[in-house]
Amino acid sequence: MTQTRPWLRFYGKLPPSLSYPEVTLYQAVAATAARVPEAIAWDFLDTTSTYGAFLASIDACANALAALGLAAGDRILISMPTSPQGVIAFYAANKLGAVPALIHPLSTAPEIEHYLNASRARIALTLDAFYERFTAVRPKLPLEKLILARIPDYLSPVKQFGFWLTKGRKIPKVPADARVHWWADLMAGAYAETARGASTADDPAAILFSGGTTGLPKGILLSNRNFIAEGMQAAAWGGLAEGHSILAILPIFHGFGLGVCVNAAFMAGGRSILVPMFDAATVAKLLRTKRPNLLVGVPTLYDALTRDASLAKADLSCLRATFSGADTLPRPVKERFERLVAERGGRVKLLEGYGLTEAVTAIMATPLDEYREGSIGIPFPDMLAKICRVGTAEEVAPGEEGEICVAGPAVMLGYLDDPEATRETLRVHADGRTWLHTGDLGKMDADGFFYFTVRLKRMIKSSGFNVYPSQVEDVLYKHPLVAEACVAGVPDASQVERVQAFVVLRDPAKANADTERALIEHCRAQLIKWSCPRAIEFCAELPKTRVGKIDYKVLVQQHVATHENRGTN
Repeated sequence: MTQTRPWLRFYGKLPPSLSYPEVTLYQAVAATAARVPEAIAWDFLDTTSTYGAFLASIDACANALAALGLAAGDRILISMPTSPQGVIAFYAANKLGAVPALIHPLSTAPEIEHYLNASRARIALTLDAFYERFTAVRPKLPLEKLILARIPDYLSPVKQFGFWLTKGRKIPKVPADARVHWWADLMAGAYAETARGASTADDPAAILFSGGTTGLPKGILLSNRNFIAEGMQAAAWGGLAEGHSILAILPIFHGFGLGVCVNAAFMAGGRSILVPMFDAATVAKLLRTKRPNLLVGVPTLYDALTRDASLAKADLSCLRATFSGADTLPRPVKERFERLVAERGGRVKLLEGYGLTEAVTAIMATPLDEYREGSIGIPFPDMLAKICRVGTAEEVAPGEEGEICVAGPAVMLGYLDDPEATRETLRVHADGRTWLHTGDLGKMDADGFFYFTVRLKRMIKSSGFNVYPSQVEDVLYKHPLVAEACVAGVPDASQVERVQAFVVLRDPAKANADTERALIEHCRAQLIKWSCPRAIEFCAELPKTRVGKIDYKVLVQQHVATHENRGTN
């Protein structure tokens, strides 16, 4: 079935295969700069840079990093928000043949220590506000150089003053420290010109981190080829080209933020609008003022945008494509957002996609002109996907559930220093290809459209039956009282796991027993008995992960802790 790629007939004018240059990320950006030197590469809080100036800053940063001792094969830890410094350093390290490891700038000291130990980085880049966290760590390899950047490094004088008034003056002064080098000073210095390293398309380009079975994040080693392929695929799918702009609201430590919002834009010659911190109000303002052509985000963002009053009179005709990923998109959220855009002059559909950091990010999405209820879409050019019987390489028939497996040029090199986990996840099948076993359950229909069911680890086993949280959540979202919902399995003495719903109401005053009964009855009218929640816990808000996904693990932990303290189940 996979060999025939039935999904190709839904490609329209999109080619089934793309031609990927045999270059590094630095060379790809340099090629864009040669092609459109005067085009705007990035916009950061109204400060902009042309591609010509961007390449010059990358070269200057590479020279400075080389002077600090960063060389081919070394690692540098980048703990930055989506900002010019983090982006410039990423490509500068690539020029040298060094490998940047990117982490969340709000990482705690113990997390930073774990990331330094995993990456073996001896040089790190972060903001001055986080200096104390880095001084608190004691990694196995000493941190020899700490580059500190300031948010105002790339702000206008007026915005610099505004930042100082609101946040800058609250940042503790950095004491004398021989390890510290300031970004602004490094970029202004004079250093010997450094030639590009000997890296190739198949060499490592970045280390991104993702959760592992032990609870500690695993390092995911991604190559230049991975980023270039995924970036070109995503740009082709979304129609991202020269002169277009995309909001980079997903952070650069995240595969989608780095791989699509930043790198895909640069390879296409588009503009990346860098957003260092975001909430729905910020995104709504940027939609009004910057008028981006592409918007990507998580379902909770789109849900919040539909409730933002400032968009009621905005012109949204600028949007060419909008994509939702990282979590299941509830149908009511999709419909409300599309209705908002249509009312404000736009014609785009909110398309769902699927991906994982082990393949940089998105590797399939709904076609622009074809929608299937509940589908995560069809594979990008040059990507293959199939459904295998769990634990095997055996492909199942269309409509049958199994594990989603993917192959193609975006698939990672492997897990960092973890050959056992790599062998478990990357397996060579009978066709000779290396397939990534995603750990996600799903189905494929006869036309080649894929449907995500659940993470294997998230599926609830209640009274011996499989319960899929996303299916229950979708039903809850259809109730007019529900603003947000999350369903998870919680420990139960008789059932082993019990289906528990956590709900944020549109009107918090209605959080009572009558509403709980009404919501449970609403589920029972549409779901088989064992899939219905046995109880509903009303919350003021649902905890989110650092990329905006609802964090069901935290909800379960809080529930268990609360009920243990009460001595109940």
